[in-house]
Parts: sequence; structure tokens; C-alpha cells
Amino acid sequence: MSPPVAPAGWSRWLVPPAALSVHLSIGQAYAWSVFKPPLESALGLSGTQSALPFQLGIVMLGLSAAFGGTLVERNGPRWAMTVALVCFSSGFLLSALGAYTEQYWLIVLGYGFVGGIGLGIGYISPVSTLIKWFPDRPGMATGIAIMGFGGGALIASPWSAQMLESFGSDSSGIALAFLVHGLSYAVFMTLGVLLVRVPRTEKPAGDSGPSVLAGPQVSARSAVRTPQFWCLWVVLCMNVTAGIGILEKAAPMITDFFQNTSTTVSVSAAAGFVALLSAANMAGRIGWSSTSDLIGRKNIYRLYLGAGALMYLLIALVGDSSKPLFILCALVILSFYGGGFATIPAYLKDLFGTYQVGAIHGRLLTAWSTAGVLGPLIVNWIADRQEEAGKDGASLYTMSLFIMIGLLLIGFVANELVRPVHVRHHIPAPREAADVGAQQQPESA
Repeated sequence: MSPPVAPAGWSRWLVPPAALSVHLSIGQAYAWSVFKPPLESALGLSGTQSALPFQLGIVMLGLSAAFGGTLVERNGPRWAMTVALVCFSSGFLLSALGAYTEQYWLIVLGYGFVGGIGLGIGYISPVSTLIKWFPDRPGMATGIAIMGFGGGALIASPWSAQMLESFGSDSSGIALAFLVHGLSYAVFMTLGVLLVRVPRTEKPAGDSGPSVLAGPQVSARSAVRTPQFWCLWVVLCMNVTAGIGILEKAAPMITDFFQNTSTTVSVSAAAGFVALLSAANMAGRIGWSSTSDLIGRKNIYRLYLGAGALMYLLIALVGDSSKPLFILCALVILSFYGGGFATIPAYLKDLFGTYQVGAIHGRLLTAWSTAGVLGPLIVNWIADRQEEAGKDGASLYTMSLFIMIGLLLIGFVANELVRPVHVRHHIPAPREAADVGAQQQPESA
């Protein structure tokens, strides 16, 4: 499938809606916690077991992004969005079959493995294209698209909760909810496939900023050999681990935190809390990433990691004494978490240029795969062990919260170590111009 080149006069502002149609769909992953209690009840699973489809999905997101990044650069965003559509929707259909037959391994295979491939390819599908359309405002451009991934649960969480209430929370009701998700998202993602375009070699209409190839350019193969890449890998991994463990267990977590107080949290209120977190995640992706265009990427990550650690400390020490404080701190944390995802492509563009930024971004998302296992595993495993020890309420999560604080501080140090890429890794300008002008296929992964 050839990348569709925009005709003369094509507005670059049509590209973000195409990206949003995909990211809003695959962002359903952040609403997985709504399905955890029904699955645990219907299939007799533990909290750790019910997290497995989500964990595997995030692992496959990072792996498919890493190995598919070069293919996305080579074949273009329409090919990538089509692959994402087929895999993500098929994953739901397999999960529906697994829930209906009460074969949990099919849910893990469908949602986690097949759907996770759709997550990874869909996530990186518009990034390189958006940066090339908006070289003057890369943080804002990627933030617009990636905020859809963070905001997907804002739609999916109440929608899923309503379906489970209407269809029932037994295995057949869960199966029907999965089926509706798969078919609906297939239709919505098709809009992005039809609308997306890549820019011509000249600057997009209305762009008064620098050329898309201004500044140093580094290939994906060279980028992974630099300390800057691995510093950013640690930054992303620590930030995601600290956020995703809480996000994956958000609905049961707020219920547990206040179960021994006079202000208990109902199931519907917990689903509403997940939706609020999604809104903060979404707002942070566009708000903080746009701010990074003004104050710089390193400064914005200092805020994400440093202030994020402070928010976790407040939750650990006094979170169960005040529901508004708990919610406020969680919303700030999720805004930083989302902002971190949306800012990382622009950070990569600043360090490595736009030449193969999509492929470099894909490789960096292996940090997300690692975090997708570590975060939920830390929170769920510790909570299960604490429950076995006879503890309940907020004490189930105290140790996890302090671990997350330590991880954020490690990320803070890694961010401080980031420096400009040494000139020996740069692609010489004549070769770069020839490569891009001829639309040469990027070097293989």
C-alpha cells in the first residue's frame, strides 16, 4: 500500500483528526480496569491474573512498535493504520469468543497478543507523519494525536460499564461487550485510514517554521548506539512503570482506599474515577507537550518526574484521609504520565532529527513493554500478598507507592544525563538529502 501523498493545497490540520480516530480507539486499553472485577468474578481469577491481558497488550505494543517501526516508515501511515485496525478489532472478537466459552487463554491471546500488535502499530502510525507536517510545533502536533490514546478511556470506561450493566457481568455479558467494542472500533478507525496523507517534500501550506530536515539527522540504527537513547529509555520506562501500575488497577484501588471510611466508593463512582483519570491523561498529553515547545523537553520532564514523585508521596502518606486530595493527586500524576508519552517523540526529534524518528520512537517503546509488565505486577502482586497477610484498605498499596516514588527519582537522574548527540552519529547532509528526495526505504530493523 503506497503512502498517499497530499495534493497541492491539502490542509495539514486534516491529519490530526485522522490520527485521533486511531488513537481514541486503541486508547480503550486504559479502560481495562473496568473489566477486571467482572472477569475475576465470572472466571474465578485473581487480581494478578486479570491484569495479564492488559500486561501482554502493553508488552506487544512495545515489541510491535520496535520491530514494525521501520515498516511504518517504509509503507506509510495508511498501511500502518490498516494493520492496526485489523489486529485491534480481531483481538476483541477473539476475546469475545474466549469470554463466551469461558476460555481465559483466548482473552489473553486476543486482547493481549493480537490486540497488542494493533496497539503498537496504531500508536506509532501517525507520529513521524505529524512531525513532518508540523516541524515548527512537534510537541503540539504529537500531543494532539497521542492525547487520543490517553483519552480513549474517557469514552470507553463509562461505555464499557454501561454495557456490562445492560448485558450482565457474567461471561456471556462480557463476551457481548467485547463483540460490540471490536465492531465499533473497526468502523471508527476506518475514518483515519481514509483521511490520512503524507506531506510533499516541500514544507506544508501555512508552515513558516524550519524545514522538516533542519538540524542534525540520525538513523535509527545509529540512534540505539547512543547514550541519549538509553537515557530516554530509562526516563520513559520509569515514568510509565510508576503510572501504569496505578492506572491498570484504578477502579479497585480507589474502592479499596476508602472502604474503611465513611465515604466509600461505589462501582459506578469507581468507573467515573477511571474516566476522570483518562481526561487528565488526555489533557496532559496536549497541554504539557505543547508547553514543552516553549520551555524545552528536559525542563518539562523535570516537572513530570519530580512533581510526580511528590504527588505519590502525598497519596502514600495522607491519601486515605481525604478523597478530594487523593483524586487531585491522581489527576496530576496522570496528566504527567500522559504528557510524558506525548513529549517523547518531540524529544527524540530534537536529539535525532526527523529522518527516521518514527522507527526510533518504535524502538524506544520497548521501555513501555517493560513498564507494562513491571507496573501492574508490582501493584497487583504486592496487593495480593498484603491481602493474604490480612491487611486491607490503603495499606494494600503503601509499599507500591513508595516503590513508584523511587522509580520516578531514577528517571529524574536519567533525564539530567541527556546531552546533544555527538556529531559522529549524524548523517552527512548530502546523503540525507538524497535519501529523502528519492524516498529511499529506511534501513531494516
